[in-house]
Amino acid sequence: MKINILLCDTFADRLPEKIPDYVSMFHKLFGKIDNTVCYEIFDVCQDIYPASLYRDELYLIPGSRASAYDDVPWVKSLIGFVRKMYSEKVKMVGVCFGHQIIAQALGGKVERSQQGWGTGVRTSIIIDAKALKFFHDGQMNLLYNHHDQVTELPPHAKCFAQSDFCHIEGFYIEGKALTFQGHPEYTPEYNRYLLLNHSSDEPEELKTMALASLNCKTDSLTAAKWILTMNDERANSFVI
Repeated sequence: MKINILLCDTFADRLPEKIPDYVSMFHKLFGKIDNTVCYEIFDVCQDIYPASLYRDELYLIPGSRASAYDDVPWVKSLIGFVRKMYSEKVKMVGVCFGHQIIAQALGGKVERSQQGWGTGVRTSIIIDAKALKFFHDGQMNLLYNHHDQVTELPPHAKCFAQSDFCHIEGFYIEGKALTFQGHPEYTPEYNRYLLLNHSSDEPEELKTMALASLNCKTDSLTAAKWILTMNDERANSFVI
C-alpha cells in the first residue's frame, strides 16, 4: 500500500530532538500494523502536488498551524485539490487540519472553537455502526491539539464520533474520505512536550488537566487500522 502525504506544515520548531520530522510519526504509527506501507511526501505549502491520482493509493492530509478558512494561496490551492480528489474518487484521509480542510472544501463549515484549546487525551462516543466495527467498546480516545472545529458536515458525510467538547470528532464519506479531529500519530510523550514547551499563552488549569489525561490509554492503533483498511477488504487480517 502507498500513502501520499500532502504535507501542510513541517512543525520544525515544534519537534523534540528524538523526532526527526513530523512525517516520521506516521511512519511509526502505520509501521506497527503494516511495515510494507510506502510513502511519498508532497509539500503543498510549496505548491507541490501529485502529478497523477490513483484509486489504489491513499492521500493523507495531516495537521497544520494554518486554518482551513485562511485566505492564503496555498490553502485555497489545497481546497481545490481536495475537490479534484473527491471528483476523481480517490481515497482521502484527514487528521486535525486535514479533517477540517476536507470538510471545508466539500461544503462543510470550520470555525474557531468557543471552548478554547483542545489538547491532551479526549474521549468521544461512537455513534455510527461502521465505526463500531473498529471501536468495539463504543468509545474513542485520541490525543488532540487544535483550536478550530468542524461545525457543519459536508454533504454525504456521516459523523461517527461526538464529544461534549467537539460535536464532530470525525466523519467519513463512503469510499472517499475518512477523517479524525484527533491525532492518531501523536504519542503521549510528544503531547507532553508541546504542553510543557509550546503553550505559554494557555491557561495553567487547562494544561494541568491535559497533562493528567496523558495517562489514559489511546486508540491510535485502532484509528490507524481503519485508515489502512480503506483501500481493501482485509480488515480482519490486521491484528492489534
